[in-house]
Amino acid sequence: MLFTQHGLLRPLTASELSDGTLRYLLWIAALLTPRPPSLMILNEPETSLHPDLLPALARLIDKASTRTQVWVVSHAARMIAALKESRHCNAITLTKDLGETAIEGQGMLDQPPWKWPER
Repeated sequence: MLFTQHGLLRPLTASELSDGTLRYLLWIAALLTPRPPSLMILNEPETSLHPDLLPALARLIDKASTRTQVWVVSHAARMIAALKESRHCNAITLTKDLGETAIEGQGMLDQPPWKWPER
């Protein structure tokens, strides 16, 4: 694989690309696969990416969510904000109080706030 860009004197090999660039290329390949799995779980996909790439990654995730169920776990406010712009997004916020994790806004007897997709 060679990476070319206007202004570079020669193409770069994969070993010369940054971790963030390689991760982003792998996310593109996974999210745009022609045969997606029935469920994709992305754990902190923003890791090692430049913050300016997060809205673009969120758009790729949104596009993938039209073909498969996608769950994203993230602590990055910019990524979460970009994902929440999608009409497909169903955000669940977790809170931690005295070592106990809970779903924000959910009481002990409330039903879970998520909606299971229809098949």
